[in-house]
Amino acid sequence: MPPLGRPDESRRRTTIDAMKILITGGAGFMGSALVRHLIAQTDHAVVNVDSLTYAANLDALEGASQSPRYAFEQADIRDRQAVTHALATHQPDGIIHLAAESHVDRSIAWPADFVATNIVGTFELLEAARAYYEQFDYPRRKAFRFLHVSTDEVYGSLGDQGSFSENSAYAPNSPYAASKASADHLVRAWHRTYSLPVVLSHSSNNYGPWQFPEKLIPHTALNAIRGKPITIYGSGRNVRDWLYVEDHARALVRVFEEGNTGERYNIGAHEEWTNLDLVRRVCRMLDELAPDPDIGSREQRIEFVDDRKGHDHRYAIDATKMQSELAWRPKETLESGLRHTLDWMLDNPAWIEAHSPRMAQTAGLRPN
Repeated sequence: MPPLGRPDESRRRTTIDAMKILITGGAGFMGSALVRHLIAQTDHAVVNVDSLTYAANLDALEGASQSPRYAFEQADIRDRQAVTHALATHQPDGIIHLAAESHVDRSIAWPADFVATNIVGTFELLEAARAYYEQFDYPRRKAFRFLHVSTDEVYGSLGDQGSFSENSAYAPNSPYAASKASADHLVRAWHRTYSLPVVLSHSSNNYGPWQFPEKLIPHTALNAIRGKPITIYGSGRNVRDWLYVEDHARALVRVFEEGNTGERYNIGAHEEWTNLDLVRRVCRMLDELAPDPDIGSREQRIEFVDDRKGHDHRYAIDATKMQSELAWRPKETLESGLRHTLDWMLDNPAWIEAHSPRMAQTAGLRPN
């Protein structure tokens, strides 16, 4: 998909005043990291709009929720009236849209949920945002923007070489990826048709503290800590590019504040690992951080299972545009980010205890 903006619309802010930002999905893994970062590291205020689905966790907001610059509205983005009420009540200066169903296996099992939230929900949010935006005078319109947070999975699967750029063609292969691609196209259309000032971002696989354990790294780590079998799809040779969640939060703030209206930005850390090598790395790091003679070598608990339907071979992000235009680079390597993540998990046994039963309830689903 080519850049969105017409030449006379594309603009970057040169000065950033403190803003009030409405964040959808702010109690989710990525959303909560963004909320924490905005409250701790910027002067922006946050309105968190979240429906509190199974993967949401208000505890992940830690001290942010105590700030006078934070507000919470429990609402579903599919409910336009509720979103309209939140916009009218809080009068935000911009929107960052993160609310989404995101687990690939769940999308294969229950695709209707992904169509409802990721496509219909984005449509309802766009319509509420458009009606809200069209009430503004010129200065408020000039400052407003709608950042839509997407995924590298919309680009499909790569071979052994190359990487996704902002001009890569869309080729989604899972219901999740297709639903996110559809949402991207809606956002583009609302920009081109209605002049809603949008920016899009596409990130590689995220990981870090507070991630729901349906995802590969926390799922692997929880099973390894508990001495349970560690499952890997197929041969484990599928490759993913890994991005620490705090680095992604910093990137999103940079895109929201300084990105050109109508543009898209790929966000990645150039940390490509096969699933097998990543799982082995998690096991070895936990053997070092939390040795257990009753468990022994955690690598010995790795088991291979039938491959997932439509399993993409490789994702890799070219983040040159983020680096050259917005001066963003990741701070964490996979080594340092994994250590932060595993240290956090080991320091939070209550989180492990709380999620172990939930893992048992979703045992029919494999990690993403």
